[in-house]
Amino acid sequence: MVAKKSIVVPFLLICLNIFAVVKVGVLLPLTGPLAAAGDLVRKGIELAHEEKRTVLGDPIQLVYADTRSEKTEAANAMSRLIDKDKVVAVIGEIMSGNSMAAAEIAESRKVPLLCPASTNPLVTQGKRFVSRVCFIDPVQGTALAEFAARNLKLDKIAVFTDIEQDYSVGLSNYFIERFKKYGGKVLQVQYKTGDQEFSAQISQAIAFGSQAILIAGYYNEIALVAQQARSLGFKGAILAGDGANAPDLIKIGGSAVEGLYFSDHYHPDAAKTSTAKKFVSLYEKKYGEKPSTLSALGYDAYMILLKAIENAKSTDPEKIALAVRQITNFDGVTGLISIGKDGNATKDVVILVVKSDGMKFFSKVSSLSLK
Repeated sequence: MVAKKSIVVPFLLICLNIFAVVKVGVLLPLTGPLAAAGDLVRKGIELAHEEKRTVLGDPIQLVYADTRSEKTEAANAMSRLIDKDKVVAVIGEIMSGNSMAAAEIAESRKVPLLCPASTNPLVTQGKRFVSRVCFIDPVQGTALAEFAARNLKLDKIAVFTDIEQDYSVGLSNYFIERFKKYGGKVLQVQYKTGDQEFSAQISQAIAFGSQAILIAGYYNEIALVAQQARSLGFKGAILAGDGANAPDLIKIGGSAVEGLYFSDHYHPDAAKTSTAKKFVSLYEKKYGEKPSTLSALGYDAYMILLKAIENAKSTDPEKIALAVRQITNFDGVTGLISIGKDGNATKDVVILVVKSDGMKFFSKVSSLSLK
């Protein structure tokens, strides 16, 4: 027995020394108001991790950190991932404000942060180590304005802006700027994250003669505004950005959100490549449901990060950050993705519509028409 043990123990030690674990941080809101969205991103990342568990011959370990949907905790959690867990890169966050808080830490520690779904331009502006796999709010806001003016033929819209969310403020501003170029008239009203009562703002929209309401926020408030708007007799269209895409939108809003149009990064029905079809198949097999946009973006973020590490031929954070910004025409599940020197992704925008049985692909707005 003793002889066998003396052989086994050194062998295990040799194996552990051969494989250096590559730690990748995952910074997400796993609790708090946006926990449902964070969980969707987590599902995509974990599916990608199951498919590709090694990089440069070494195993990858995912290290999760919960931001609790808060800016302060996003910064604290980012610091822990870098200083305590010694990650070589981080995937996260979702909310633009939280990503901006984490971005300051990424820059100071020189560790790459790759955002799956933070669309505010300020997330990457002036940064060297922060990039994203999603489009930015100028693209999304412009696409919504194009859709509202050209497809829906609208010229009078009320914009509901969450003044506590950088994402909402940016999306609102870019939509308004483009919509006014088409001669459209806008009434902008404000609310705050967590508000439950919107009758005053809805009454203003109705008095303004709004043909549509754009809710530039997240699914909780979008659902509540839609419910209250319909109960107050508003008959016009309801629009939103990618913050609408979570199953809880329909759970909360019910029939009131049916017919709601929103801009997004992905839909299974819009994906035609073999990569995209394989992702849908694997996701449905693992989770028993169709993949959401956030899951697809989480998957792409993981795969792009690994591609950057492979291209850099190194796990050095500075080399990884540079390699991320040299990704071109990456065959992602959300489409072809190129990441520029500014850290921003170039890709098309899809428009989805909410039906009683889920969120359906409606149309696509080419990135070429949004310049």
